[in-house]
Amino acid sequence: MKRLTSFTGLKTTRLVALAILVCSIPLARAEVRLPSIFADHMVVQRDLPVHVWGMAAPNETVSVTFRGETQNAVADNLGRWSVYLKPGKAGGPFSMEIHGANAITLQDVLVGDVWIASGQSNMEFPMAEGMNRGVNNEKAEIAAANCPRIRLLDIEPKSSDYPLTDAAVRHAWSVCTPASVAQFSAVGYFFARDLQQHQDVPIGVIDDTWGGTVAEAWTSLDALSANASLMPVFAWRAKLMDELPTTMLQQKKEQQEIEAAKAAGKPVPEFPWHPDPDSWKPAGLYNAMIAPLTPFAIEGVIWYQGESNGDPEAVPIYGELFKTMIQDWRNHWAQGAFPFLFVQLPNWNPGSTWPELREQQTEALALKNTGMAVSIDVGDPDNIHPKDKQDVGARLALAARAIAYGEPIEYSGPIFRQVTSEGHGLRVWFDHTGSGLTSKNGTLRGFEVAGADRKYFPAQATIDGGTVLVSSASVAVPVAVRYGWAANPDCNLYNDANLPASPFQATAFNGK
Repeated sequence: MKRLTSFTGLKTTRLVALAILVCSIPLARAEVRLPSIFADHMVVQRDLPVHVWGMAAPNETVSVTFRGETQNAVADNLGRWSVYLKPGKAGGPFSMEIHGANAITLQDVLVGDVWIASGQSNMEFPMAEGMNRGVNNEKAEIAAANCPRIRLLDIEPKSSDYPLTDAAVRHAWSVCTPASVAQFSAVGYFFARDLQQHQDVPIGVIDDTWGGTVAEAWTSLDALSANASLMPVFAWRAKLMDELPTTMLQQKKEQQEIEAAKAAGKPVPEFPWHPDPDSWKPAGLYNAMIAPLTPFAIEGVIWYQGESNGDPEAVPIYGELFKTMIQDWRNHWAQGAFPFLFVQLPNWNPGSTWPELREQQTEALALKNTGMAVSIDVGDPDNIHPKDKQDVGARLALAARAIAYGEPIEYSGPIFRQVTSEGHGLRVWFDHTGSGLTSKNGTLRGFEVAGADRKYFPAQATIDGGTVLVSSASVAVPVAVRYGWAANPDCNLYNDANLPASPFQATAFNGK
C-alpha cells in the first residue's frame, strides 16, 4: 500500500510537471497568428482604416507594415493584439508584413471595395453545373471569368452557440479565374463583374452563404432578444427541437426507403424537405459566419434570402426581422449605415405566402442606404433556383452604383408610392419611374381592384405618365388595388430603364 501511494504521488508529481511544461510551451514559443480572412490575394477596403488583428504571446510586441507604414501593438494578457493603419486609395498589388516572434508576409494584396455576399441557396448557387445548379450560358460565362482585379473568398458554412473570433474558410482568397469562379456564388460574381467594369477598382467578394436557412439564424441574440415582436422566433425554435426526435426517425426511415429503391433499381422516392436544426438555430450563423468578419472593413452587403421564412407563421414578422438583421450587422461592423442591397423573391409556384413575403421585404427600404433588386420577371415557375443569375447580379450592381457610388442612374424598378380615388377608378403613383412607365410584351397586365368587400377582380390598366389608372366593370367603387399579387404572376410594368415594378397591394387614402 505504501509502495502504491509512493507511485501515485510520483505519478501525480510528473503529471503536474508535464502540465506546467505543456502550458508553458505556447507562451514561450507562441507565434503571431492572423484570422483566416487574411491571406495572399486578399482585398482590403479603400478609404477606411486598415484593421489588422490576431493572436500572439501575452505582452508580445507585434508590428504590421503596409504601404510603407508600420504600426506596433502589444498583445494583451490573453494574447490578443490589434492595429489600425491609415486609409488609402484603391491600388496594388502590395505586400503586408507582420512581425513578432515569427514573420508573416502576405503577397498580392489589393486595395479596393469589399462586399459580403450572403443569404441562402440562391446566393450560394454556383456558376458551375451540379444538381439543380449551373447558370444560363454556363460554359461561356465561366470561360470568360479571367478577372485579375476581382478576388474571391468562400466562407465555410458553420453554426455556433456563441460569437467566434475566426471564420472557417472553405476556399481562401483567390484571383478570379475560370477555375476559382466555378463553385463560387454566381450572383456574387456577376455583381462584382458589373461593378468592377463601371468603377474600375479592385473588388473583393466574400461568399458567406448557407442554403435553406432562416433570417433569424443570421441575426445576433442581442438583437433578437431586444425586440419583443421577434419572440416567436424562439417559440419556433422550441417547436423544431421538440419535434426533432420524431423527425430524425422519419429521416432514417426515408433513407432506408431510398436505399431500398436504389438496390431494387426502382425510382427513388421523394420526401418533404427537412430543415437542418443546426443551421436554423437563432444567431447560429451570425455567430460563426458573420461575427468573425465584423472587424474587417467592407463597402457593403448583397443579400438573397427569404425562401425559408415563407411559412405562414413566419411571414408576418419577416419585415421586422429583416430590418433588425440589417441594423444588427451595421451596429456590429460599426461603420455606419453601409449599403445593404437585397433581392426580392422571384416568380415561382410555391403556394400562397410569397406575395406577402415580397411585401415584407420591401419594408427594409425604409432604412437608409438600402436597395432592392426586383426579380419578379427572371424566376422559374418550376425551379426555386432560377438559372438567370446575370440579371440579378446586374440589378444589384445598379443599386450599388447609385447608392454606394453616387452615380446619377435609375437603379430600381417602379416602387408603389400611393393610390388615390379618381372617378370610377384608382390612380396609382410610383417612385423610380425614370422618364416614364411602360408595359412590356403587350398591354399592361397584373393589376386587380377590389371594393369594400375586398374581393379582387382583374383591372383594366392604363399608363398615364408616371402613374397607372385602374378600373373594372365588376367593381363600381374600387378602394383597393394590387399588382403582381401571385406566387408566379403575369405582370409587365417597367420603367424606361427596363427594370420591373415591384408587386404590391394598397388601399386608397379615401377608401373605406
